[in-house]
Amino acid sequence: MKNRYRTSEVAEMIGIHPNTVRLYEDLGLICTPDRMQNGYRIFTDEHIDQFRVARLAFAVEVLQNGLRRQAVEIVKTSAQRNYDKAVALTRQYRNQIEVEQVHAEEALLIVERLLGGGDESTDEIQMTRKEMAEYLDVTIDTLRNWELNGLLTVKRRQNGYRIYTGEDMLRLKVIRSLRCANYSLASILRMLGEVSDNPNADIRGILDTPGTDDDIITACDRLLTSLHHARENAGKMYGLLAGMKEKYGS
Repeated sequence: MKNRYRTSEVAEMIGIHPNTVRLYEDLGLICTPDRMQNGYRIFTDEHIDQFRVARLAFAVEVLQNGLRRQAVEIVKTSAQRNYDKAVALTRQYRNQIEVEQVHAEEALLIVERLLGGGDESTDEIQMTRKEMAEYLDVTIDTLRNWELNGLLTVKRRQNGYRIYTGEDMLRLKVIRSLRCANYSLASILRMLGEVSDNPNADIRGILDTPGTDDDIITACDRLLTSLHHARENAGKMYGLLAGMKEKYGS
């Protein structure tokens, strides 16, 4: 006979409020439970496993570049009992996390090498704003926003048009990588300023330490740690979903 649980029991097992149990149902993050004649919800072990998948997926606050959307899709696919697809999506999700980890690490290496005194032969590069936006795969408005926020000062030609140099390109690669990695503009500006002043600065320490006048950017400043936790949780989700596929079918 299947184990049966009331809402309060599920809440205690998962470590959430009973209202959150009902919210997960309303949002389609678990499959719809049966009800007793008196209207009370009855949950099974399958629901418990679905809750656990959801909790792992949402445990990490900082997920950028579509990772949050992928996590939600995995949870909702699990709620639809399509465990074959959920397993495949989790594999893709974990791979994407690894890609984002590489990008985040690359950004730090660029900073250490270029802004810390490294030399790159890029002086011959000259691009318009449109060309630079296309090269970086960002919008022109994004470049304009970065400049307005003081992350970059671009030279102009005699006709007034902006011209982006090789040095600008390298700096923008850092900014783009960190923005894709969900670092705040404030933390990026602080990092670039400190590295320019001190080539031996601890880049990770700067990123992970919000300034005294920063308010709510701490979560964004700890991206690498978050990605590490996200990858660990993705591995747990993969194992859990594979087990659910065996236990409950697909």
